[in-house]
Amino acid sequence: MKNKFTFIDLFAGIGGFKMALTQNGGSCIGFSEVSKDAINAYCKNHNIEPESNFGDIKKIKSLPTHDVLTAGVPCQSWSIAGKNLGFDDDRGQLWNDTIYLLNQSKPKVFIFENVKGLVDPRNKKALSYILKRIEKAGYYANFFVINSQDYGVAQNRIRIYIIGFNDKKYFDKFVLPKPLENKVTLANVLEFDISPKIDFPPLTKDLFGNVIQSKQMSLSSKNGFNDYFLFNDLRNGHTTIHSWDIEDTTKRQKEICLLLLKNRRKSQFGPLDGNPLSLKQFRSLDPSISKKELCKLIDLKIIKKIEYKFEILNFQDSDLTKEELKLLNLASNNYLTIDSLKTDRSLKIKRISISDTINSLVSKQAIKCVEERFDFKNTKISSGLNRVSRIFMPTSDVFPTLVASDTNDYISLKSIIPTTHEEYKKKFLKEIYFTNKFRKITKEEACSIQGFPKNFILPSSRARWMKLIGNSVSVPVIDMLIKSIISTGVFNQLINRKETNTTKHNKIYT
Repeated sequence: MKNKFTFIDLFAGIGGFKMALTQNGGSCIGFSEVSKDAINAYCKNHNIEPESNFGDIKKIKSLPTHDVLTAGVPCQSWSIAGKNLGFDDDRGQLWNDTIYLLNQSKPKVFIFENVKGLVDPRNKKALSYILKRIEKAGYYANFFVINSQDYGVAQNRIRIYIIGFNDKKYFDKFVLPKPLENKVTLANVLEFDISPKIDFPPLTKDLFGNVIQSKQMSLSSKNGFNDYFLFNDLRNGHTTIHSWDIEDTTKRQKEICLLLLKNRRKSQFGPLDGNPLSLKQFRSLDPSISKKELCKLIDLKIIKKIEYKFEILNFQDSDLTKEELKLLNLASNNYLTIDSLKTDRSLKIKRISISDTINSLVSKQAIKCVEERFDFKNTKISSGLNRVSRIFMPTSDVFPTLVASDTNDYISLKSIIPTTHEEYKKKFLKEIYFTNKFRKITKEEACSIQGFPKNFILPSSRARWMKLIGNSVSVPVIDMLIKSIISTGVFNQLINRKETNTTKHNKIYT
């Protein structure tokens, strides 16, 4: 049978692998999944019986004969400690469980997917360990870092795919196709009309003819204009929205906020990536700044007061906990400073809460605050402002990575024609943000962004369907991979093999 093959789907999720492989001649023998929502979605959408679920991978002892093994292995903290690298002595860790079943079932090909963090230099040993285990199982394999955007998905989603063959002849023939020239954009999946078409103004150039790019790093841009607006107080750019843009603030207050923004990362004010500033430090930048002005910004909930430096008082060791004594031992010249505590690795390793321990020491009168500083109230970029992190324009090429926990990312319900960067931002605030003409993506749009049909059946609860979609593979990427695998000829001459497993799992589900 030419180009026909069977496959087993581990960590199946809602069936991204299943959809792509079935569309290319594959027949599913069974799948493994433990999430009830994922199992229900898999069976309903792919018309497959729940009995074909092998269940928890840690309890699977063997698999029926098949040609392709797929696995969207969940991201985890990879432990590379095996007693003697035997396939039977380190079960219970998901990567090891997956490779154990690969070694046991010996399919012709496998496709494993994982988060891009696996190729991070910090996980170099883990990736090397995984590849060595795959080699010991008798496979020729390589890994590929792929962005879904390059293969038909309007999403900036970078993942690692490990692909292996048990025959070197076919491994040598496997190549990834070039990224698509005509990419799918966000406008292709949105459920509303974004007309009229926006013609962005020509690129802005300096006297030497060089393009003047936005200061803000963008997922995509049109002629120097970013396709999304970023809400935070810690960075700056043409399309960054700050608290002082949203709140009713004076020109003077805006200037003070920008002064803090531009200087809080300078080493002269501390060792952290962002340092709070004392009134004295503020005045070193602008002698006219008063404490009253800073307090008004606190009232507006734009900045906050931080107890920064503490003097150690007399205390009895017996009155203090081990955590409190640990903190006090880090004092310098009888003083504790927040920046020295935050940069101390031992506190992170022991998971000692700096704020809780400081508060406890103050309540026991073992220390007292002798210096206050000021910083922005919102100091976590991912949280955004007022529960908004980014608002993407419908003209954007891509949407950010869909994740299981959802994000504070939104889509604008209308487009605006930019002229200058200043006017672009003003129009956005007036016509979109303050008029609430933005929303989160819908279930149907999320399905399209991952390459599933818009009518794909998922739970009604946003938290539940977002978890399923965010954990899935992008279907068009898997479609591209299996087509490339098929093109090697690995399935051209499948021989009749005697089934070694006569259980109910031998039934083929299409």
